[in-house]
Amino acid sequence: MAPAVAVRMDGETARLALACLHAELLLYPKPGLVSPVDNGSHTDMNAATFMRSLLSLRHYFAAICRAGAADAPFAELRQLGVLAERRMLLATGGINTHRGAIFCLGLLCAAHGRLRAQGQAVDAAALRATLLRCWGGALAAHASVISSAATTTGPASHGALVAHRHAAAGAREEAALGLPSVFEVGLPALHGALRAGRPMQAARTDALFALMAHISDTNVLYRGGAGGAALVRRTARAFIDAGGTAHPDWLASAVAAHRSFVRRRLSPGGAADLLAATCFVHAVLP
Repeated sequence: MAPAVAVRMDGETARLALACLHAELLLYPKPGLVSPVDNGSHTDMNAATFMRSLLSLRHYFAAICRAGAADAPFAELRQLGVLAERRMLLATGGINTHRGAIFCLGLLCAAHGRLRAQGQAVDAAALRATLLRCWGGALAAHASVISSAATTTGPASHGALVAHRHAAAGAREEAALGLPSVFEVGLPALHGALRAGRPMQAARTDALFALMAHISDTNVLYRGGAGGAALVRRTARAFIDAGGTAHPDWLASAVAAHRSFVRRRLSPGGAADLLAATCFVHAVLP
């Protein structure tokens, strides 16, 4: 691939990734999560914090796209993620805003770069197959090492600790399986709402609630334990069973869920990261 073409490709991919993170931030109501309307369940971050974090990642998404295009091994992708996390923490004063997104959205950027470099058509199945073919084995080994670390030398993150304590699948296990929550839950919910004629904001809300109902969110488990996680899944499932955003009172229901989560300090950040990843996959489809 010619250098000029490669630069255009990685720049385009990075812009899409940033746009998807921004779309996730702007979405409201978004139970327990930060938006421009309020800080959700958080006292240490707001929308401005997320914007600083988001902007700190612009070069990372381009770099990991280039690495994917060059068929870089997982160790190289991981190092890019480590550096991106350091920049994020520097931009936010030590607050973790996008650690999960750095991981899952970064991998999707790498897979997108790989497909484009090979001149292959980009679709959901090809993205997932590329993740598994190129880095699936290394991702599985990485997830196993992190899980073991949580039982010996101490957790690498809050997510690693609660994933071990509650036998929950964290971001690394999700990635090792080719992001099934994105491709099998978030994306079908998003596309179903769009096919029904609902606007993009409503479709993203449906996708978020579908993800909340499906995943074992380590952010929720850390803050609210098993009881909090059950409440999140139950609330999300009730919203979906009522018709989601097709229900005439969906907005009031979503706001009520938001207020309930804030009272209990619950924040489904893992679902938010996967929503951004879902939006990215949708954005790169032809």
